[in-house]
Amino acid sequence: MKKLIVLLVVLFSSYSFSQEITIQKGRYYVNGQQISSRETKEKLASNPRALSLFKEGKRKEANGGFLLGFGIAITVADAVKGLVSDVKYPGPATIVGVSVIALSIPVLIGKNKKMREGIEMYNNGLKSTGFNDNLEINILANQNGYGIQLRF
Repeated sequence: MKKLIVLLVVLFSSYSFSQEITIQKGRYYVNGQQISSRETKEKLASNPRALSLFKEGKRKEANGGFLLGFGIAITVADAVKGLVSDVKYPGPATIVGVSVIALSIPVLIGKNKKMREGIEMYNNGLKSTGFNDNLEINILANQNGYGIQLRF
């Protein structure tokens, strides 16, 4: 029974710390191996608040990307129209396009903050599971032999 308890404690403590997610250059890593956004969402599923923050960041990324692309498309279309025809350039479409591009910048800036908050919340939840908080494992040696001491 003692061997089983020791084995379970060691496995659970190493398992909980091995699942931390890190962000480097916009990519997600667990133990130095890159994981996809889908796998990141699966790992964050154990913490609903962290998952909702991460999804909110992903939504902001999609919306900001759409606004940026839409603004660029409108601006380029108006520029081509001005080059090909005798219409005065810049027209109202260029003003709208530049405005939409300017609107996309704060949306895209906020996405990283939300995703980082979600991942930090998940990682902090791993560190304070309640199981490992007051656990001490010591290796002992005396005249009777060697042993492992567990304190809860």
